[in-house]
Amino acid sequence: MTRINSNVNSLIAQRVLGQNNQALSTSLERLSTGLRINRASDGPAGLIASQNLRAEQAGLSSAISNAERADQVANIAEGGLTEVSGLLTELQGLVTASANTAGLSTEEKEANQLQIDSILQTIDRLAESTSFQGEKLLNGSLDYETTNVAATVDDFTVNRAKLGFGETRDVNLLVTQSAQQGALLLSFGGALDLSAADATFVIELAGAKGSRELSFSSGTSLADFTAAINTFTEVTGVSAALSGATHVRLDTTELGSDHFVSVKVIDGAGETGAIVTKDTVDVNADGGAGSVTTAFLAAGATNGIKDLGQDIVATINGVAATGSGATARINTEFLDVSVTLTTAGAQALASTNVLDITGGGADFQLAGDVNIAGKTSLGIGNVAARFLSDLGSGATLNIVDGDTSKAQEVLDAAIKEVSGLRGKLGSFQSNTVGGTIRSLGVSLENTTAAESVIRDADFASETAGLTRAQILSQSATQALTIANSQPQNALALLG
Repeated sequence: MTRINSNVNSLIAQRVLGQNNQALSTSLERLSTGLRINRASDGPAGLIASQNLRAEQAGLSSAISNAERADQVANIAEGGLTEVSGLLTELQGLVTASANTAGLSTEEKEANQLQIDSILQTIDRLAESTSFQGEKLLNGSLDYETTNVAATVDDFTVNRAKLGFGETRDVNLLVTQSAQQGALLLSFGGALDLSAADATFVIELAGAKGSRELSFSSGTSLADFTAAINTFTEVTGVSAALSGATHVRLDTTELGSDHFVSVKVIDGAGETGAIVTKDTVDVNADGGAGSVTTAFLAAGATNGIKDLGQDIVATINGVAATGSGATARINTEFLDVSVTLTTAGAQALASTNVLDITGGGADFQLAGDVNIAGKTSLGIGNVAARFLSDLGSGATLNIVDGDTSKAQEVLDAAIKEVSGLRGKLGSFQSNTVGGTIRSLGVSLENTTAAESVIRDADFASETAGLTRAQILSQSATQALTIANSQPQNALALLG
């Protein structure tokens, strides 16, 4: 059947040719852009997933840059602390040298004092000049702001505290086991009553700092016995006190299990007294329940009687704390704080709001998602020499006419503080920043790979599709040509 008005074959060929040309156009677009999804119509769900993954990629890339920036900030701060640490070491040498009073003239001491003054000024200058883009790093501006510090707090350090915008963090400490000193009770009948007038009562007294052997003659009063022990308190770390008329109590000068008191009877010399210990550490004049009594002349006393102090056991904001003496510390992702209580505070089984953290610290965004979980914080305290001001000229601990022993203690504390801060920065760089960069790098790789699978074009497949579309387009064009020529055959019927 031959018709002229309706060329159905031509319509079919036109439709197929249009489809083939559309497929050819799509293949050319994908090959030219390298993307399988160029517009929403190419894959609505794929486009949504791709855009979400691209947003994650942007966040991860910025987080990596943030971590690298944080590493540079820590590097600059640590560089300043390295110089401060070197200056403190030089101070150590000057204080030690100046303590040699018999070997130094006043002029030499004064010259050393001038060096100390210069070092203190340099430390202050370093604290003020160490900065990153104008932000001072070592003058305390990056330390945490605290309020409402309880009277039972002797010292505290806030190393890290994650705070939301405008948030305040209360630090609550619950003591469940008190901190105690090591303690022994020496029981006498009164003044020393030895076996002979020329006999001597000899003991070896030891503590965490050292030991001394002490000898006492017959008739020595307990007051003199106590005074003799206290003469060496700074050497042994043990102090003595009268307890009633017939007892002397020995206590460690510090709380905690790192400190102890030990008494070894070298020569009892006939003294009929005894050493009293108690498992609960709380030794009292009469021994009490749970006490253990060892006579001076018994073998146990000859071998030595020792009592350790007890560390505090506590929780901070519901987290079990690590206890050392009167110091409790927790180290969690959201709060790293160390609190040292007074003796009264460490021995009271009570819950106390020890301080409030209201702000401050150095915040670093180390995750793609901007929220408190993706943020890490670091507190950098003030390292200016204000805490060493007593070592300056005319101050109480100057090396010309001041107490060099106390100066040494202050300096030791400063060295430990600076070393601790350097260690904190080093740990932040090595573990927090380094680990974060590595983790974010892997996440960025995997996210990019996932986005590529969804959105990028497969060139092998698209090239094959292009070839197929080209062939089909040419075939459809030829078919359309043939279909359009078919109506001309009807003219033959007209003669």
